[in-house]
Amino acid sequence: MDQPTPKALTDILAQRFADAPNCEGLQDIAGLPISMVARGACRAFSPKPVPELLIEALCAVAMASPTKSDLQQRDIIVLKSPDMRQALAALVPDQAWVAEAPMLLVFCGNNRRQRQMHDWQDLPFANDHTDALFNATADAAIALGAFITAAEVLGLGACPISAVRNEAQAVSNLLALPDHVFPFAGLALGHPKDPPKISKRLPLSVTSHVDRFSEAGLEEAVASYDAERASAQPYKSQRFEALYGQTDPYTWSQDKARQYSQPERADFGAFLRAKGFRFA
Repeated sequence: MDQPTPKALTDILAQRFADAPNCEGLQDIAGLPISMVARGACRAFSPKPVPELLIEALCAVAMASPTKSDLQQRDIIVLKSPDMRQALAALVPDQAWVAEAPMLLVFCGNNRRQRQMHDWQDLPFANDHTDALFNATADAAIALGAFITAAEVLGLGACPISAVRNEAQAVSNLLALPDHVFPFAGLALGHPKDPPKISKRLPLSVTSHVDRFSEAGLEEAVASYDAERASAQPYKSQRFEALYGQTDPYTWSQDKARQYSQPERADFGAFLRAKGFRFA
């Protein structure tokens, strides 16, 4: 990995964004982990195990990350048992690579502890509405991001597994999750078999705003991104081909529209309600 210099940062950002900023005027970025910019999802791992102590340390780093109002509404379940890893992988059969990961973890949102503390302190829980779920979800997401960032700084590869929510109740049963605790995402972790590829992102002009939200030039920017990405990172297959046929070129926006043109996790709200969450 290149040293964290302004030029190295500029060069790597240019691989990711069509309108990447020129950072060569920055004075000192020696503490910036360039791995954050050069990262890519890792779905192919070497058989080399990840030391247990390192996983414990990464969990501690993740739990040191920001948390809403110091509520600390997140948990990490490390699946040390091969049987447990196989059982989780069996619940995401369309993600065959998961079974090959040396280590699997599940990041959970936990609004249960907060409610327990109200019982212990004999105080009412006055916020039994959607924000309780939102806060726990945000806490879990922040911890997941911090864990991945720290792991990749150390040369490990990782890939989140949102598909655990496809079978949320089965995953909950497997992990013995009580009411008000829910699986947010799995995480595959290990030593990369090959260097991860940098995935292009939407232009910063689309996703980074100044003062006010703006969609000026959005359709044109997405079309340009589609063309660039189709050339640099063509899809190996087309989603729901039996329904929509083949198109050439097959673009990012087309793939994402096709993905959400069919029902996905339609029962997740019912699962959360069964866990005790209220939406109001």
